[in-house]
Amino acid sequence: MAEWLGMVKDVGFPIVVTLYLLHRIENKLDELNASILALPGRLIDTSGQQKQDAG
Repeated sequence: MAEWLGMVKDVGFPIVVTLYLLHRIENKLDELNASILALPGRLIDTSGQQKQDAG
């Protein structure tokens, strides 16, 4: 905690808030990237199931 207070004093509050938000959003961006990469496979599976249901 002391190092965070030192950072606030040295570099300023806006920079610390920005770093905190970037750290927080990193996990969400990783999940979003994984979802986007998996999307083509899911679309192929869905279109294949629809063709089987229609036939």
